[in-house]
Amino acid sequence: MAETVTPASQDIPPPRSTRRERTGWYFYDWANSAFQTTVITVFLGPFLTSVAEVAAGCELGADECVGYVYPLGIKVAAGSYYPYLISLSVLLTVFVLPVIGAIADRSLHKKRLLAATAFTGAAATIGMLFVTGDRYLLGGALFMIANISFGAAIVVYNSFLPQLGGPDERDAISSRGWALGYLGGGLLLALNLVAVQSFGDGTAERTLDLARWSIVSAGLWWAAFTLVPLRWLREHPTAAALAAGGGGNVLTDGFRQLGRTLREIKAYPLTLFFLLAFLVYNDGIQTVITLASQYGTEELRLGQSTLIVTILLVQFLAFGGALGLGALAGRIGAWKTVLLSLVLWTAVIVAAFRLPAEAPLPFMALGAAIGLVLGGSQALSRSLFSQLIPAGKEGEYYGFYEISDKGTSWLGPLAFGLVFQLTNSYRVGLVSLLIFFVVGFLLLLAVPMRRAIIAAGNTPPRVL
Repeated sequence: MAETVTPASQDIPPPRSTRRERTGWYFYDWANSAFQTTVITVFLGPFLTSVAEVAAGCELGADECVGYVYPLGIKVAAGSYYPYLISLSVLLTVFVLPVIGAIADRSLHKKRLLAATAFTGAAATIGMLFVTGDRYLLGGALFMIANISFGAAIVVYNSFLPQLGGPDERDAISSRGWALGYLGGGLLLALNLVAVQSFGDGTAERTLDLARWSIVSAGLWWAAFTLVPLRWLREHPTAAALAAGGGGNVLTDGFRQLGRTLREIKAYPLTLFFLLAFLVYNDGIQTVITLASQYGTEELRLGQSTLIVTILLVQFLAFGGALGLGALAGRIGAWKTVLLSLVLWTAVIVAAFRLPAEAPLPFMALGAAIGLVLGGSQALSRSLFSQLIPAGKEGEYYGFYEISDKGTSWLGPLAFGLVFQLTNSYRVGLVSLLIFFVVGFLLLLAVPMRRAIIAAGNTPPRVL
């Protein structure tokens, strides 16, 4: 039966934004996707794992070596070092990102905050140039700075979305941003593939050097293309920022506002329930993305070139997948489309578990399947959440959202790392991720989206 609840507030005309401004917003996806694709998805996992293995006393490129490193005196299997780093960085973002969001909502100069967070992350990524030999601690520290800054910049960036279009436009806007991001990330990765093929000599030392320079290239790309949104985006200060008039201390005011929001957030239980569902299923998605290269290298014994070609395939198919699922959402609704994508993700995990070792073609075929569902599930989740945010608190709520968005998953990597440490099997670790997609699907299915949007004081789109 159709719901007959009326909106909590009067209809508000869709925000007016120019094509130039929306294009500038899309280009930050183009800029930051280089970090997600080249660094997180392909090179950093194998790179830091190799550096940790060297520090553990293993010979570089050795097939069988179960060594340990001792960061802060804690015994850690070299193969678990990178997944644990991801979990630690996310633990820190739990405290950082909501504060960044609150500051963004109180600031008259949100673009400056985007610049500060993006350039900090890019600089830390470029700093990976100095991670040589057994400097696994330096690599871990730089990664955490870069990953936290990446998440903080995404919080500020996402907070512009509700101000760029009305309820019926945001699915398309979000999908175009994700699609352009996949093109940008794919283009840089293609250039890195050319470099690996042209300058690689098959030795472990040269492979590690090329991985290092590829990571650095992502930092340079991220910094350079961030200049486009900084020039083309316009400021959209919230009512709270305008009331403050730029006076007071934005940092302390941001903390106070965050405190008020934490006390008031219980008034939006359906928004919190959606966040819980997103936390679960997107953690599974992010873990697959983050650890795919490590799984391919360590368990399936595939070469770096095979991994890069597969990720390229994912990137360019994800461009079409994001636009395709965005178009499907226009017909059946974003909520139903995301639920469908989670069914497909479950099938992907089952297929990945059954992949044979040293078989590039099945791995590439699985990558193609991932590409078709990846962009749409993420882009539509972002636009769905924009409908659930009370007006004027976009930054704060996207701060909570980003805790499980791009590169900041933690439950999945933690489960994967623990299972590997207990079983020394990446396949068993992969099976542990099924629970995230199954539980996430059931939680999202239980969210009454139209009622949740109205409860947040917003007007629902025509179809959900």
